[in-house]
Amino acid sequence: MQFQRNNLSNETLIDLYKKLLYPRLIEEKMLLLLRQGKISKWFSGIGQEAISVGATYALQPNEWIMPLHRNLGVFISRNMPLQKLFQQWQGAEDGYSKGRERSFHFGSKEHFICGMISHLGPQLAVADGAALGYKLKNEQKVALTFTGEGGTSEGDFHEALNVAAVWNLPVIFIIENNGYALSTPVNEQYRCKNLIDKAIGYGMEAVQIDGNNILTVYDTVKGVREYCIKNQKPYLIECITFRMRGHEEASGVKYVPKEMFEQWIEKDPIKNYEHFLIEEKILGNLTVAHIRDELKNEIEQSPLAPEGSSLAPGGGIVNASASEKDITQRELEDVYAKQTNEINIISQSEKRVRFPPPGARAPLRFIDAIKEGLHQSMIQHSNLILMGQDIAEYGGAFKITEGFVNEFGKERVRNTPLCESAIVGTALGLSLENFKSVIEMQFADFVAVGFNQIVNNLAKIYYRWGQNADVVIRMPTGAGVGAGPFHSQSNEAWFVHTPGLKVVYPSTPEDAKGLLIAAINDPNPVLFFEHKALYRSINAQVPETYYEVEIGKAKKVRIGVDVSIITYGMGVIWANEYAAAHPEISIDILDLRTLLPLDYKAIRNSVNNTGKVLVLHEDTLTGGVGGEVSAWIAQNCFEFLDAPVMRCASLDTPVPFNTELEKNFWAKSRLDEMIQKLINY
Repeated sequence: MQFQRNNLSNETLIDLYKKLLYPRLIEEKMLLLLRQGKISKWFSGIGQEAISVGATYALQPNEWIMPLHRNLGVFISRNMPLQKLFQQWQGAEDGYSKGRERSFHFGSKEHFICGMISHLGPQLAVADGAALGYKLKNEQKVALTFTGEGGTSEGDFHEALNVAAVWNLPVIFIIENNGYALSTPVNEQYRCKNLIDKAIGYGMEAVQIDGNNILTVYDTVKGVREYCIKNQKPYLIECITFRMRGHEEASGVKYVPKEMFEQWIEKDPIKNYEHFLIEEKILGNLTVAHIRDELKNEIEQSPLAPEGSSLAPGGGIVNASASEKDITQRELEDVYAKQTNEINIISQSEKRVRFPPPGARAPLRFIDAIKEGLHQSMIQHSNLILMGQDIAEYGGAFKITEGFVNEFGKERVRNTPLCESAIVGTALGLSLENFKSVIEMQFADFVAVGFNQIVNNLAKIYYRWGQNADVVIRMPTGAGVGAGPFHSQSNEAWFVHTPGLKVVYPSTPEDAKGLLIAAINDPNPVLFFEHKALYRSINAQVPETYYEVEIGKAKKVRIGVDVSIITYGMGVIWANEYAAAHPEISIDILDLRTLLPLDYKAIRNSVNNTGKVLVLHEDTLTGGVGGEVSAWIAQNCFEFLDAPVMRCASLDTPVPFNTELEKNFWAKSRLDEMIQKLINY
């Protein structure tokens, strides 16, 4: 192994040695603790340290890094306190994730490290977002992200590299090619000769280097960083290395030929660099021994468990003095980031926003109310970025953003490639750099392609390590427009099962504007459902001012005593039409407006008013929101009920294209039957 010092001082070379050695010694300690049962799992980076350390050393300390589970050198090189890292790995409350995450699935905004999730590909697009933030602020920085050779087979790899290339983002993509994705060798992973060949398709520069040579890694990343900043372009680096232990300790290494270990042990990054330093008389044997002893002593002196803690049943450490009730309350409170800004709020009891006097302003259509809320938010927040397919010059599939690009420019109103997953990840990366973003899914159906980023990355990140995801995803949804199975689904129930998300579904122009503004102001990820059939079919008076409708609060639409209809979205329209056509029935109508979190107090009051409840929604019956609402009522409001809680929903089929079949599919076609059944029970 040939080392080129490239005018680096002896002090720098020695500092690199210490940073390279330190994670190896920590790992040796962790493997001992694993055998002693003091930690539950460990993903080893032994043999790969030079990549993490060299890359981190080449960056500025305030540039974001998106590491994976073998990048201990990133955390150590960013000078994270070892005691707190030990607490993290033991699942202690005082760790970076309060005992909620394992090993390296955590981040720290203070150290500009973004925590990974187990799905490895999403990290790549998050780096795109951080780099876009730098670009928008004209900062001379790069974002750096790691993946393995196995991760290059994921769609997220393609999407992230493509977005970075198309948008000219200063991102460094590092592939740690260690030969195996768990047990799958490279010859079963890809067919190109080298992984850097993939860069050609993106018009991206790339280089393959020896990932075990610390000076090569450092010098390469340093030079690439300068290239990315100067040219505002991404770069791909493939680091050839080897994993000296199993994917994780329990999996072993029986699938690896013995001769490969013999070959790669000779390429050990620490042993070779140490030999170079001694040979060049930069260090002596006694100094090397002293450095090792000093680092080992530092490791041994770091306490493993905080005082007053005890082992939890799952192997983690919790505060022994905390009651189960206290722990539960804290856990629930930490699902959502807290909102700090105050905006005028329309509430049911007190309307603090004036409506225009009759005739002073024409009623707004549902679609125009959304557009106005979005437009006013763009003015209110100079850090708000819009992203979506065809939303710039074309104005979006439904023309909601038409004209925005002329007013706010292409930096803030951004057409995206066809890559829902990467754009959601990019939005999260923007949030790291304190930007807000609104993503337009062309149709709610297409969100399936970005599902993982939403439910595993956006939703959980605040609970995991306190980083908020300031992202709104607009979801044009629903049937009734003859669009068939892939442009008509009501898929809101996919997301209400995911803690950390907020799910909003307005039914009136007034609520559509106010709830959208509230969603943009909320620091948490919000899925904002907009029924396509309502866009141009309903209108109403809407305040001209900038206002919020509070997320999490239902609205009483109609007061009645005979039967309650609890509903949302298009169901509110159906319920109102039915009530108007049947004045002989006193119907209580509750518009949920927010599906996560639900307004249980309002639900309880509606049930108490009538004793007979129909939960109505357009979504299919099985697994819909109505099932959750019905179960909650049965469990918490049983004493009020005079009949079983009933549900009225659409057929358990895909949405048909033929308009007559679509009418038959819709819950509306069974509404009268269900109401009569409930009234006559």
